[in-house]
Formats: sequence, C-alpha cells, structure tokens
Amino acid sequence: MRIALGIEYCGTNFRGWQSQAGGGTVQDALEHALRQIAGAPVGVLCAGRTDAGVHATQQVVHFDSDAERPLTAWVRGVNSNLPDGVAVRWAKPVSDEFHARFSARGRRYRYLLLNRAQRPGLWQGRLGWFHLPLDVVVMQQAAARLLGEHDFSAFRAAECQAKSPVKTMIQASVRQFGSMIVFDFEASAFLHHMVRNLVGTLVHIGKGAQSAGWVDELLGMKDRKLAAPTFSPDGLYFRGPVYEAHWALPDPADDFLDGILA
Repeated sequence: MRIALGIEYCGTNFRGWQSQAGGGTVQDALEHALRQIAGAPVGVLCAGRTDAGVHATQQVVHFDSDAERPLTAWVRGVNSNLPDGVAVRWAKPVSDEFHARFSARGRRYRYLLLNRAQRPGLWQGRLGWFHLPLDVVVMQQAAARLLGEHDFSAFRAAECQAKSPVKTMIQASVRQFGSMIVFDFEASAFLHHMVRNLVGTLVHIGKGAQSAGWVDELLGMKDRKLAAPTFSPDGLYFRGPVYEAHWALPDPADDFLDGILA
C-alpha cells in the first residue's frame, strides 16, 4: 500500500531534509519513526528537499508498506516517535501512480522578513531580518518582473543539480504587515537556493542599491556572481507542492502562516 503524509517542521535544529551520514535530518527522524509503526524499514520520497534551517508547513512524502495500520497510527503513532520540531499532520492512502515529487505541478514558498533596527528575539531562527528601511513598493515592482518563464541561472546555487535553469514563475509577491515583510513565490519548480537568492536581490533593491529594472538585467545576464548574496534560511518556509485536484490531498499549508499575518 502507498501512503502519503503531510509533514510540518521547524528546520532550526535539523541538518536539512535529505538523509545523510551522521543523521540529524528530517528524513532520518521521519523514517526512524515510521519504522517503529511499520515494524520494518520504511523509505520516504518527498515533494521538495529543504536546506538546513529551512522550515515547512506542508511537506508531502509518500512511502510503500505492507503493514496494515489505521491512518491514526501513521499520524499519532508516528508523532509519538518523532523529536520536537517535526510532526505528521495527515495521512492518506494513494494509488501507486502517485509520486510526492513527480506528481506535483508546482511548489510554493514563503519568506518572512523582520524589517526593523533590532534583531528578532522571540522569533529568532524563524524569521529573516534586515535592519535598514526597505521600500516595499519598489520591491513589489521588481518581483513582478520575475513572473513568467525565465532562465533563472542568476539565482541558482553553484551546486544545483537541476537539469534546466528555465522555470515558470506563477506568483512573486511582496506584502507588508507592520514590521513584517512577506515574500510569496510559486513556480513550476525551484532551483537550489533560488528563493533565498531572489529575496537577497529584492532586499538589495528595496534598500536603494539598485532599481527594479535590475531584475531584468540579472535574468538576461544569467550570472549568479552578479546578483545579491544568498539570504539567511531562517525565514524560509516550504508551503507545499501543488497537485491536481483528482489526488484529493489535504492542503492545510496556509492556515497557520496566514492566520498570524491577518
């Protein structure tokens, strides 16, 4: 049987999503917890890998298991074996044709940036921070230039393994809630460090170092060395993949982050 799970986690104390030597990743923790319930090793495949320090409100994974368990066991039972900072939100049987990564037609990220003179205390590790005033209107104008299909090589990490840098940006927005600036991105797929590099560039524009038109120049030059530095992972949240409606998967990605910003 193939099961899909919705996972949320705080990435602060993890070494990223993907399993690696020495453990300490979200995947390592989840597979260990699943093994306790399944009574056998369980390997999971995710919708989108996240780096160390990056959070998720709706990571989706799937796994195959011969163990017959009620869905509550795959949620509450697994959660009882998970460390603090990661939890299963839902479980659902899916057909063998479903694949957490390859069935997704898009992915969504949100970056939360505290824009004030003082660094965060209460939300340390869960917010990005920039101390100088930022022009949100200019950043909105710059973000709009990212929409559509582009070669995003200027925002691609050197170690990125994607076959093509060409992606389609569906949403790129910048909103302000008091001292909080919220960046939302949705695209067909993302390159390694792409969102953090986009935020770094938009902040560079927002502080007055470049005009909104700089985005067009960077897209055209396709050179990562010419764009702004990669921004901190602290405020980055993977809000989940986008699937076709026929998969009928729960999508609670926005209930928490939208609620606190309302």
